[in-house]
Amino acid sequence: MKSTNLRRFTQFLVITSVLSFPATFAATPSPQSAPNIDVSGSTSVDTVRRGRSVQAVVVMNIPSGFHVHSNRPLEKFLIATQLQVETANGVRAGPVIYPRALLRSLKFSKSKVAVFEGRTTMRFNVTVPANFGSDSTEVKARLRYQSCSDEVCFPPQTREVTIPIRIKG
Repeated sequence: MKSTNLRRFTQFLVITSVLSFPATFAATPSPQSAPNIDVSGSTSVDTVRRGRSVQAVVVMNIPSGFHVHSNRPLEKFLIATQLQVETANGVRAGPVIYPRALLRSLKFSKSKVAVFEGRTTMRFNVTVPANFGSDSTEVKARLRYQSCSDEVCFPPQTREVTIPIRIKG
């Protein structure tokens, strides 16, 4: 008789454990993953004349609920957004103009934090020399940023964008 009760009790424990496992598993919060930030680049016109400049932009589309730290974070431990521009064959890139940062109060900081949110556009001029010998060139931009939510920051990422430039006259 004791063996039958013990067997039933063991079966009860096994069934209860199996049935409660999915509920326990579902109740455990999954770690949040970094947002998919779209990064693209373009110029203000299709073609540029030799000896002239064209404005180029690199645009980040940051999903709602996330931000990246500005190019001038207010705390030393925060990782700044940085856009580095490379050109070749005598083509010159001017300084990057970043948008104005938004000041936000976030859970991890007692003071306000300077961030970029939503559509974020960084601008710079590209000057093609008057004696440029080709009908096209490209600008390579490397964007480094750290994305965060209100509760967690993700490892920094670097995205590369190539901006083609057609040249005439």
